[in-house]
Amino acid sequence: MELAFPGFRIRSWRPGDAPALARHADSEQLWRNVRDQFPHPYTLADADAWVARASVSEPETQFAIEVDGEAAGGIGLFLQEDVARFSAELGYWLGEAHWGRGIMTEAVRGFTEHAFRSFDLCRIYAIVFEWNPASRRVLEKAGYALEGQMRRAAVKQGRVLDQFLYATVRDFRSDGAVGGAQQLPA
Repeated sequence: MELAFPGFRIRSWRPGDAPALARHADSEQLWRNVRDQFPHPYTLADADAWVARASVSEPETQFAIEVDGEAAGGIGLFLQEDVARFSAELGYWLGEAHWGRGIMTEAVRGFTEHAFRSFDLCRIYAIVFEWNPASRRVLEKAGYALEGQMRRAAVKQGRVLDQFLYATVRDFRSDGAVGGAQQLPA
């Protein structure tokens, strides 16, 4: 898969991505805004393992964000199951060297459109730690609506903190088919 944007692209992970992935992902500032399963420090072995796993997953749901010819971030879906099977959680990150350039807003917007076209989804959501207003702005600019504040819902770096839940949805028709994209009302 490949989606091209001015200045970057979203594409499948490749075996040669591991060195750039390890360099961009090895950041405490980045790590404090992602789940603990994202390693810190982020080693070349971690990067090799991630690229190998993401490259063979079916369906393919995890992708590299390539900036200046190298994997500088990641974006993907975590497809839900059972009664939530028409929903997916969005996850994303970008190396610090590329923060503040609008890349992530465009990546989230474009990837969300791709996800709705490619998967049988009516809802895509993302969860953001309270101390990450930049990620909240990314989601809002990309068309996601704040659904709520989950009080004392996470522990990161030894601190209990709130999380914010954002989502975008599209209609399901009565016959079970999916309609066009629609933002949740504020």
